[in-house]
Amino acid sequence: MLYLFGFERIGVAVSDIYFVDPNPGQDQEGAERGVRLELRRLKQGELRGSIYSARPITVERPLWRVDLLESVSGTPGSFDRTHHHPGMNGWEPGRRVFDHALSGEPLKWLGERLADLEGVLKEVGADPGEASPADVAGLRERAPEIVETVGRLLERVRAGEIAAPDDAASAGSLRASWL
Repeated sequence: MLYLFGFERIGVAVSDIYFVDPNPGQDQEGAERGVRLELRRLKQGELRGSIYSARPITVERPLWRVDLLESVSGTPGSFDRTHHHPGMNGWEPGRRVFDHALSGEPLKWLGERLADLEGVLKEVGADPGEASPADVAGLRERAPEIVETVGRLLERVRAGEIAAPDDAASAGSLRASWL
């Protein structure tokens, strides 16, 4: 399942995810599942036809990632693997950052961060010009809707409807709808 929320130059992509890290860190062994949210650059292309043609839109590389994950063998609702990546190196995430506020009240934490796009961009070291005033205002306005979407996906993950291993899942596997 993939949801995209697009503004002017910034978008938010939300998807379910299931994976097993082949080289896990300490206390990170075993399968993880949950919801991934990424703040992404958007690029509008040129029209490829008449003035009525659809405009190409490219979802570019991520600026920030939040993984609302839980260990598959753990207690549902524990958010025991929930973290964010305040830095991205191209397409690769930086280190996992575990934050007690994020694990304690993930949807509240996420809503506050999405409503502060300028603060997130500053934290990740992105040029403030990455986002337009329309991006800042649009994301602030739509943050509750995005958080609601994340909450619904988390419910579906816990119900086993999405973010479940497929028959071929093994160590080093990743199964995500999109991200």
